[in-house]
This record gives sequence, C-alpha cells and structure tokens, in this order.
Amino acid sequence: MTQLLTPGGGSRKPAAAAGVVGPPVQAVPPGDVFAALDTSPRGLTAADVVARRARYGLNELPRAGRRGWWRQLAAQFTDLFAIVLLVASAITFLVHDLQQPRDPGTFRLAVAILAVVVLNAAIGFAQEYSAERTAQSLQAMVPHTCRVLRDGERRELPVRELVPGDVVVLAAGDAVPADCRLVEAHDVSVNNAALTGESDAIGSTADAVATGPLLEARNCVFMGTDAVAGAGKAVVFATGAATEFGRIFRLAAAAPRQKTPLQRQVASMARRVAGVALAIGAALFAVRVPTGQPFVETFVFALGVMVALVPEGLPATLSVSLAIGVRRMARRHALVKQLLAVEALGSTTVVCTDKTGTLTQAEMTVAQVWAGGALHPVSGVGYAPVGEVVDPAPVRELLRAAALCCNARLVPPSGRGGWRVLGDTTEGALLVAAAKAGIDVAAEEARAPRVAEYPFDSIRKLMSTVHRAADGDTHRAYVKGAPQEILARCTDIDWNGERRPLTDELRAEAIATNDQLASQGLRVLAAAWRPVTGPRTAQDETESGLTLLGLVGMLDPPRPEVSDAVDACRHAGVRIVMVTGDHPLTAEAVARRVGIVRQTAPTVVTGARLDTMDDEALDGLLAKPSELLLCRVSPEHKMRVVTALRRRGEVVAVTGDGANDAPALKHADIGVAMGASGTDVAREAATMVLLDDSFASIATAVRLGRSVYQNIRKFLVYLFSHNIAELVPILAATFAGFPLVPITAVQILAIDLGSDVLPALALGAEPPEPDVMDRPPRSRRQPLFSAGVMGRVLFLGGIQALGVCVVFFWHIHASGIPYSHFTEDDTVYREAITMVQAGIVVSQFFNALAVRTDRQSVFRIGLLSNPWLLAAGCFGIGLMAAISYLPALQAVFHTAPLAASDWAVLAAFGVLLLAAEETRKWWVRRHRPVGGKGLGGGREGER
Repeated sequence: MTQLLTPGGGSRKPAAAAGVVGPPVQAVPPGDVFAALDTSPRGLTAADVVARRARYGLNELPRAGRRGWWRQLAAQFTDLFAIVLLVASAITFLVHDLQQPRDPGTFRLAVAILAVVVLNAAIGFAQEYSAERTAQSLQAMVPHTCRVLRDGERRELPVRELVPGDVVVLAAGDAVPADCRLVEAHDVSVNNAALTGESDAIGSTADAVATGPLLEARNCVFMGTDAVAGAGKAVVFATGAATEFGRIFRLAAAAPRQKTPLQRQVASMARRVAGVALAIGAALFAVRVPTGQPFVETFVFALGVMVALVPEGLPATLSVSLAIGVRRMARRHALVKQLLAVEALGSTTVVCTDKTGTLTQAEMTVAQVWAGGALHPVSGVGYAPVGEVVDPAPVRELLRAAALCCNARLVPPSGRGGWRVLGDTTEGALLVAAAKAGIDVAAEEARAPRVAEYPFDSIRKLMSTVHRAADGDTHRAYVKGAPQEILARCTDIDWNGERRPLTDELRAEAIATNDQLASQGLRVLAAAWRPVTGPRTAQDETESGLTLLGLVGMLDPPRPEVSDAVDACRHAGVRIVMVTGDHPLTAEAVARRVGIVRQTAPTVVTGARLDTMDDEALDGLLAKPSELLLCRVSPEHKMRVVTALRRRGEVVAVTGDGANDAPALKHADIGVAMGASGTDVAREAATMVLLDDSFASIATAVRLGRSVYQNIRKFLVYLFSHNIAELVPILAATFAGFPLVPITAVQILAIDLGSDVLPALALGAEPPEPDVMDRPPRSRRQPLFSAGVMGRVLFLGGIQALGVCVVFFWHIHASGIPYSHFTEDDTVYREAITMVQAGIVVSQFFNALAVRTDRQSVFRIGLLSNPWLLAAGCFGIGLMAAISYLPALQAVFHTAPLAASDWAVLAAFGVLLLAAEETRKWWVRRHRPVGGKGLGGGREGER
C-alpha cells in the first residue's frame, strides 16, 4: 500500500492501517481516498482481495469465547452442593470398601448419591445449552450481502468477504457492512442508533471534514448502521473487530459476567449446610467412638447424619424449578440464557432502560399539523396509512408540499411484515400523514415532477426540491426543515389559502405554536414554498423569500403496552431510569408519555455533565429519590452508571437493543436485549433476550422472577423441615442410648429422592401469588434463609420430628425388649424404622399443602387447585407403601409391613401438622399486617 489512513486523528488504527500512520480518514479529500487506501474507483482486483483477506481475515465479529460442550457440562459439577454430594458419594464408596463383609446397601447408597449429582448436572446443562443455541439463531444484525465494485464490475457478495479497500455501493435501506469512507454521496442519510443511541438520521457528505471523533465524521459510515436515504459509494477502511462496532464488542467481551443474587445466596446456603453437616457428623462420630462402638459402624452412623442434613434432592429440584420458570418466560417471549438468571429480575431494584426501540416503536408518526392559525390532530400510529387528519382541507397543501419534498418511500405489507419505510423515518411519517389527508402522493409526483434538489445538511437544516407545474412552464420550490431556519427565510404566510405578509404578530404565533408542540415532545418541521424561474435557480434564491405553509409535529410513539408495564414496575417498587443517547427534551417527553416521569421537574443529566462528576458526586445523584433521565450518554457512561448503582447495593437490570448498550448489559446483574430488532452484540452480552422486543415483557419477567423466588423458598421450607425430622430421631436415639439408628441412610435417600422431589417440583410450579407485584423488592443482602424462612422450617420441622420420635420410641417401648438386645434384623426394630420413614413421608404430604401459601389459608385457594402436588404426594405415599410391603424393597431398606392402625396414627400426625400451620397463619393474619415480620410474614425477602 502506498499510504494508509487512521481515523479520528490516529486514535485508533483500522484493519487496513496495521502499523502505518497516515492522515485522519475523514480529513482526506474524496478524490485522494482511493490512492490513500491503495484501491481504485474500479475496486480491488482478485489478487488484491486474496492478499488482504490473508492479512486481515474475514469481515465478521469474533464469536465470544464459548466453552465447549464438555466444559459446560463439567462446570455443572463445580458448584458447592455438587461438590458436597460428590464427597459424600466418595466417602460412601470408601465405607463400602472398609466394611467386612461389604454391605450391598452401602454401595447402592453411594451410587444413588452420585446419580443425584449427574441428574442435576444433566438438567442444568441441557437447559443452558438449549438456550444458547436458540440465542445463536437470533444473530441477524450484520447484513448478509452487499454490493461491491471489483475489477470494475458490480457484484453482490457475502458481507463476511469484504476486505479493506473494497468499494461498496450504498442505497437507501441498505445496512452498512463495514466502516467506510464516503467518496460519493447523493443525499445520503444514515441512522447511527445502533452505535450512538441517537434516533435521528444524520446527513452524510463525501467532502473532507475537520479532524475529530470518528463517530462524528459525516463522511464516514459504520458497520451495523443503516442508510435511510440517498445513494453513494464508499471505500472500506476497517473490517470485523477493527470497526467501531467491533470496538464496542470488545468492550462488552472484556466485562466479566455478573453472578445473580440467587447464585450468591445458593452458594452461601451450600457452604452453611455443608459446614453444619460435617460438624454434626464429626461431633457424633467423636462422641460414639469412645463408647466402644465399632469404628466402621460409627463411621456409617456419622455418614447417615450427614446424609440426613444434606438435601440431596435440592440441586435437581432447584434446577428443574428454575427450568419451569424459563419455560414460563419463553411462552411470554423472553429467552433466558442461564437458569439462575430466571430469578434475578425478581430481585431487581433498578431498571436502566433504553428509549429508541425499547420504549418506543422506532416509527415516527405525525400527531399535529398547524396551518392558518389552527391545529389539526392526526390519528393513527406507525407507518400504516390508517387514521385521519381532522378537518384536512386547510392543511392539504402543506402536507402535499412536505410529501413532494421527500426521498423516502412507503412499502406495503409483504409476507409477515407490516408497512415500512424505505428511507428516512421522518419523511416516511410525512408520506403517511399526506395519505391520511387523502393525498395521492404518486399522482401528485406525476403532475409535478421533480427537476432539481438541494439535499438536507445539518448546517442549513433544510431540504429543497424544485418541481415543474402541470402547465410545463412554471416551477415551484418546496422547502422543509427546522422551523427556526424556515421562518428566517419566510416573508409571507399561507393563511387558509390566502397569501399574507408574515407580520411580527403572525411570526410570533408560529414561534409560540412551535414551542407548544416541542414542549409536548413532538419533533417539529416547517414547510414552505415559492415560485422560481426554472430548474436551475440558485440555492440561495430557492430558499429565500418563502411563503410559510405551516408546521408539522411528529413523535416516535411509545409502544402501546409500555405504560402498563411501567406502572406495574412502579407498584413493584422497581425504579426506572431512562438511559439514552437522545436529546433531553425528546427523552423527557417520551418518559412522561409512558409514565416514567410524573414529577414537574425530573432530574435530567447529560453525558457531558456526567464527565464532570467524580464517583462521590455520581453516587449522590443516584441516591436521590427523584425521577432520573440520563441523556446523550456513551457506552462508557452507561457502564459507569451501572457500576455506581451496583456499588450502592442495587440489583440492576439494563435493557437495550443497540451495540452501544452491550457493555452495560454485560456489567449489569441481568442484561435484557431485544431479540427481533436488537444487535448481535447486544444479544451476545445479555442474560435474557426479549423475542418480541416488548418492554411489557420486563414487568412480566419481574412478576415471574419473584414467583420463582417465592416458590424456591416454599420448597426450601418443605425440604429442610423434614430434614429436621430425619436428624432429630438420630440425635434422640444417640442421647437415649439406643444402639441403632431410627432411620438409615438408604431410607433417608429414598425420602430425599423418592418422595421429596416431585412435591417440591409441584411447589415450584405454583402460580404467582396475587400480591406479588405489590411487594417491594427484597434486599440484595437478604439471605435465602431469612429469619422468617428459618422460623417456619423449625416450626414445621419440629412438629414432624416430634411425631416420628413419638411413633419410634412408642413402638420400641411397647415391645418390652431392652435397648441392648435390638439388632438390625429384629422385626420390631424394622417395623419401628419403617414407621419413622412412613411418618416423614405422610407428614410431607400435609406439609406440602401447608407451605403453598405464606399467610393465606390453603383452604381459601383450594386444596385441589394444584393437582400436580396432590399427585406427587400420592406417588410418595404409594412408593412408601411399596417399600413397606414388597419383599424385594424390604430387603433393600430393611423395612417391615405396617398395619392399618399404624397408617391411621401417622395420618393423624399429618392432620395435626396442617392444623398447626393453619392456626399459625390465622394468628399472623389477625395480629400482623401485611409487611410485618413473622414466621411466614415480613417484608419481601423474609416471607
């Protein structure tokens, strides 16, 4: 290459400038760009392409470093609960090897514990692998093909085959395939929302511009953006990861994935349970060894205590319950990529939401038209020409002129897509408004064909077109643009068909109307006309001495479901902060429409002001309870705000669809990307993808996330309460001097896996409680085992433990046999341990009914309202009956058949447990208001 370019004054080297410094790409005159990039107006030759592809690679973003499937599977075995169970299984295998003779039951126990770990890992791996594959299928941001000049021929090639130096042909509606320098630009406008968050299209030029930030260079276009108007040619100077799009991708990839609150709490719970199990097992081992008990038998006894304390079924139950939540969200068009993230939105305290495409439809719509001193409302939203202009006659000439002064085109519905605009969305809105006023734009263009055009640019803020009248001898110029620029060039005004001088009073009225519409959050354009002598009239003459036709106010309408979603989040105590690259006035107007802003004076902060704040000042700003809008912000600003919020202890969710949102999505507790309109980079960084792009899915996800957490606490109470019933009889037998255990490790595992898991899963499928969105978010520091949860575990577990201890010692004492005479093969002992196991299983059935609600009576919601729970309970009792009566299972579990009277006694204890819990709930409802603390009540996170 002869010379290579650097963008933005050399701050970053593009792919085509590896190690070579040249003038800033935007500062080079268009005629010199080809030589500077070692190409030509005919494009690259085949040999050039081969050499450059070997040097710079394919034009694609690198896939994030995904672990292989085997690494993903192996990671499922590294959480602490899995490690505890693996250790327990290893110890059991060791005990089996030490036993003389070896007990087949011990071997089966070791295998069963290992099977639990494998089952849990398989469930977690299958869910996450499936979600990841689905997420990969959504990658559709970078266009698939583009038009390129090579060897002087125009070809359509896959985007990934572009190399630096290629000459790309752009037209309205094209997605820009790489970072390019324009060398020809005919009325080109580009929407940079995916990179900057700015919803307005930017007029582009091929002329050299002053050195400055590359993204502000109007003669450069960037990968992932869209050409919305005009046509042109551009030379590629950066591809793949070297593009601005790739820079943000790398910024997002460098951010570590944040752990969800549930991940942290489950890890903490696992550490505590493991510690308690090991400590109690070791203590009992140390107590029994000096008494002369055989070493191996004492070790097996201690292992039984550990098994009783470790809920083997919890990891699988947790994974499957989360998977149920994932499927529920998927039915509501929310794809969750990680199981544990399904609960994270339930604990969210702050949602940082983008504006364009997330709260709004990204479809400009004319809402008001002013002409002749009167406002004319326009109904309908979007690009479908459905709606009407109130009293259209006085504004028909205004809308006709505005429509003729447009380059956009309306495209009718095709296939599954609706009406869309090919070109600038603002011009599309004008075409729709003209159609609503009964104007046939195509017919008007035929009657008054365009013969000249002066494109829009950001300096003049105007666009002008010249049209030949129907008589063929006269010409008219139509001008549209910023009201202040139009008014400065007007000398007359069209007042209900009459041409009047634009007096100071009429000018003041037009300005006041512009301010009124702008205060409503409308983007205002003015339209004017004048007769001209011919198609070659000079631009200055064409755009002076104008006659004002009127004003048009338009907006990017909010999604219709957003207001209800925002209201639901408010009731749930979730703070919503708008974070956008758009103008503060536009952002505030949209925020008011959807309900994010209700106060008279919200706090509006721009990115420039954020740059002047240190961390202490930013923390102070975020700590204020006022409604907050962050506007004109960069990706770095978003990351800084998210970091500051998390530093304050907030659980932060970030929504977004553009590449500029990706770093914040990655840094947040949970990132929520748009699946249909979102960028590949945003979806890659997010934890959850909204397949329908609907903000309403956020409120639904919060509700389902809270429900998942509630259900997790329900089955935690259910599982750990009967763990107490398994442990207490063992401890009681030890201190009472009974030489054998009241329940064996194999029986405990049968309970934990056979009759625990299905009811726990049924509890995990409980629908959200009616008031779930009326409670405040739980504290990030609130432990999974709160005081309320532990109180309920001890209350229900204590009743179960008392019942099984009574039936065990009652049966032992009723036999009249001294403790020292009992052996493992004694019939009375086998009947007693069978009653203990059956007592726990029966009480589980009633316990599952009891924990379905925190405060409300289970009879109020209906005993039969969760048929899966009843079926699961009956399955557990049926399995217990099989263990008691079938000889093959009797041999495995050392059980004996129970009499009908035994089952009646056990059922009576179960009814007693349910009655006690219903009494407790009644007392809580009567003496503690909602939100008060109690065994089952309390503020969110304690109930």
